[in-house]
Amino acid sequence: MTTRTIEGRMTARGGGEVTVFLIGMRINKFRAVRSWWPVARAMPRMLKELSRDRESGLIGATTLVGGPRLVYLVQYWDSKEKLLAYASAPDREHRPAWAAFNRRLRAGRGEVGFWHETYVVPAGSYESVYINMPEFGLGRATGVVPVGSRGESAADRLAAGARRPDGA
Repeated sequence: MTTRTIEGRMTARGGGEVTVFLIGMRINKFRAVRSWWPVARAMPRMLKELSRDRESGLIGATTLVGGPRLVYLVQYWDSKEKLLAYASAPDREHRPAWAAFNRRLRAGRGEVGFWHETYVVPAGSYESVYINMPEFGLGRATGVVPVGSRGESAADRLAAGARRPDGA
């Protein structure tokens, strides 16, 4: 991963199926720090655990802020099975964090909101372009290659991905 700007037009190296998991929280009452602060602190621990385990299935994550109340994370997984296995594993960070969060959510009476969405995207059904950007999003997760290597247009990249699941 690089944080330096890569000049020119790049695209994500990936080409196989990817599972995209969006998860976030909305702070409904800023003063209710006891309701939302533990939620905000739990995710970095989970990401650290996942990043140490190359077999976990997490291939990348990006944190985004949607105004002062909304924080969310875009995660890229190599399979939905690995995402679901992590979510249900009793010996991993997620289960105790989820149980504690649910207790706080019920006790907080609307002080913090939570959401997640999961998308399983088949090979050949996504494309990307990054112009004068550091590696970002899926490109950060899989690495980037010059646009021309996967097709000059979005339609070309989608067609190439459908033909070549290795993304080459």
